Amino acid sequence: MADFLGQYTYSLDEKGRVSMPARFRRLLTPEARETYVITSGLDACLFVYPLDVWENKSTLLRDLPISNPRSRKWVRWVASNAVPSTCDSQGRITIPPHLQRWARLEKETLISGALDRIEIWNPEVFAAYTSGIEDEFEELAEDVLF
Repeated sequence: MADFLGQYTYSLDEKGRVSMPARFRRLLTPEARETYVITSGLDACLFVYPLDVWENKSTLLRDLPISNPRSRKWVRWVASNAVPSTCDSQGRITIPPHLQRWARLEKETLISGALDRIEIWNPEVFAAYTSGIEDEFEELAEDVLF
């Protein structure tokens, strides 16, 4: 599977629909059946996985030890907030109200590629989150790159 890369800005309509970038839709495999799974992400964004990628992620969630209270909390939160959404004829997905609240989505959305997933952000939240990254980019590279 190819990686989701880049940023796009789209409006969220009154029915909670947002367009998925055509470039991202072209990356979907036939196994995804034009369907994404949307769930609460980290840092006040939404994680959006193609259906086939979500199936692999859900296997990892199933393998977490049920005896571990933190694992149970994580699985319950992610799974209970997960919603499948199939692209309509105009390439839009529907974001349910509870996930719109989680990501503080209003009218504008920032759709960002994150390799195996797509993230949907409130543009202001994303700007606040990324402010200063340029200043620490080299330090981050030291911590992350091997």
